Amino acid sequence: MSLARAITVIQPTTGRLAPVTTTAATIKRVAAYARVSTDNDEQISSFDAQMDYYTRQIKANHRWTFIEVYTDEGISATSTKKRDGFKRMIADALLGKIDLILTKSVSRFARNTVDTLTNVRQLKAKGVEVYFEKENIYTMDSKGELLITIMSSLAQEESRSISENVTWGQRKRFADGKVSLPYKHFLGYEKGEDSLPKIIEKEAVVVRLIYKKFLEGKTPSGIAKHLTINKIPSPAGKEVWQPSTVLSILKNEKYKGDAMLQKSFTVDFLTKKKKINEGEIPQYYVEKSHPAIITPEVFDLVQHEFKKRKDAKGYKTGGSCFSGKIVCGKCGSFYGSKVWHSTSKYRKVIWQCNSKFKNEEKCSTPHLYEEKLKEAFLGAFNSILNNKDEILKGYEAIIQELTDTSKIDKESDKIQSEMEIVTEMIHKCVEENAHSTLDQAEYEERYKALVERYESIKKGIEGINEKRLESSAKHESIEAFIKELEKREGLVTEFDEDLWNATIEKIMVHSENEITFVFKDGMELDWNI
Repeated sequence: MSLARAITVIQPTTGRLAPVTTTAATIKRVAAYARVSTDNDEQISSFDAQMDYYTRQIKANHRWTFIEVYTDEGISATSTKKRDGFKRMIADALLGKIDLILTKSVSRFARNTVDTLTNVRQLKAKGVEVYFEKENIYTMDSKGELLITIMSSLAQEESRSISENVTWGQRKRFADGKVSLPYKHFLGYEKGEDSLPKIIEKEAVVVRLIYKKFLEGKTPSGIAKHLTINKIPSPAGKEVWQPSTVLSILKNEKYKGDAMLQKSFTVDFLTKKKKINEGEIPQYYVEKSHPAIITPEVFDLVQHEFKKRKDAKGYKTGGSCFSGKIVCGKCGSFYGSKVWHSTSKYRKVIWQCNSKFKNEEKCSTPHLYEEKLKEAFLGAFNSILNNKDEILKGYEAIIQELTDTSKIDKESDKIQSEMEIVTEMIHKCVEENAHSTLDQAEYEERYKALVERYESIKKGIEGINEKRLESSAKHESIEAFIKELEKREGLVTEFDEDLWNATIEKIMVHSENEITFVFKDGMELDWNI
């Protein structure tokens, strides 16, 4: 015979299952959560209505104490990471300040199943209940969690569908060549009446200045320093320019009136994580899609200059006008700046070969003092001014030769014609293999040979374009040099950074006393310092 066990029922004292007593009714601390996902007027109106509705509803119930209506305005619900109002509400609830949270629906709470369930379980463990009004779900119900899982999964799928529709719309606009810019952070353009980029002339002047300074020899960090000193606001309206901002302006094809669309794409609709498009999805290059601030020729010259600097041995960017201008006559590497006695009155800036101690044999070229370089430049340039008329006479023939592209054009036409023929041969080869039985080893060999020929021709075209750019760059350099020479009436008495950038291509350092100035027109002048 088994012993009877004594069982005592302990009634719930909190939560929805707690008995309601007329003598001491439990007063619940109630909050609400309201959110809209966009900032348009219609959504803001809905947002205000939600806040007013929950405030009045909670205050009208004598068994409830109004805590707060927590809000997030203009924020997507796919993740709770950036929702400050939501995070503050959860923190207050976990600290025991809230007993019940009212919200419109599961989709208003979160469109991410994991976030929804994680937060609901956290709150449930602390005895905090959530009521989803649209679905009529109380999370303390036995059926609550199952319903929440189903509803939040549906909401997540809805979010996926919306994201896919938005992505499809964007890609359709890209395929149609429709250009849109992040105008708030894009210097030089605003949205025009036809929804296409429209030039802001005041900002376009700054863009042109950036391109001009770079072609004169300044580095992105040097240009950033110049813009900051002259109190020119950055695209984001900040006082201090970053070199990366200057670099992005110099490399952005939109400034020449073209647009490469779909440079990046969203990897995950939940995290909104983006990645650079490296061939995973199509890209679209639209020519003359909007008004240009920079001519295509100037843009191409800048890209050519980038390549030239990248290929140069020991080239390093810097804010000084001497960066990338002084070359070691022994190893061909660029000079870099060093500061001696930086904290004392004997402080001096010197320039030294960047590869001086990197080679097996130490470079014998000396370091140079910045002041000595400035003095040497003044002397060298003034010596040119003394022979100004004679020098200017010889430039007409040089410019004529540089602007005559007939030889390059003839070579280009010939190689383009050859490329068309080889392309047609590749197509015929593939078609023949598709429609008849061929020996596959023989087909592969023929196809491979044609492709190699095509690639060789392609390299030839790139070489011709490079020649054209080099000729154009030389022409621009000479024009700039002539302008500087023509406008100088007397001798130069003080070092002028703009004059230096406009006229000097580089300095070759041979020994402690001997250097060679190479001017933008190609003229070389040996000089003793």
